[in-house]
Amino acid sequence: MTDRKFPIGPFVKQENYSAEELDSFISIIDTIPSQFRALVADLSEWELEKKYREDSWTIRQIVHHVADIHYLYYLRMKKAISEPDYKELTLIDMNAWSAMPDSLSAPVSSSLLALEGINQRFVLFAKSLTEEQLNIRYFHPARQLWFSQKDALAIAVWHANHHIGHIKWALEGV
Repeated sequence: MTDRKFPIGPFVKQENYSAEELDSFISIIDTIPSQFRALVADLSEWELEKKYREDSWTIRQIVHHVADIHYLYYLRMKKAISEPDYKELTLIDMNAWSAMPDSLSAPVSSSLLALEGINQRFVLFAKSLTEEQLNIRYFHPARQLWFSQKDALAIAVWHANHHIGHIKWALEGV
């Protein structure tokens, strides 16, 4: 981890997940907004501009990114369930999005609110999925992997914890 990219290590896709693991993922997803709010709500403008490594995103950009991607995970899962021909997932250019004016200067409170709002829907949706729906897959062209809905829940948890690690590094000045 000397490159400071992966505070919790890279995402490792499993062959399958137990019912207990899936319940745990949904429970963790349910706490993501409060975890981010606890980390960043009281930070000063100066602290929000801290980075976890040279040439990385700022804490502000990370918070906006997590809100964007959390919505994207929810969108992908709903598309996979509702659109039988949805086989290749929707991608965004994360670096381009993080360089847009709203990501560079908007208050993090707006993304915390967005994260809280979409999270309520995401959790309700995830809890409603049947075993058959959890096994619906789509192709992730950037990762060159097929993802099931179970994998989508696992990566949502990993992604949030990954960026929580980045924020902690930035705040510690590591």
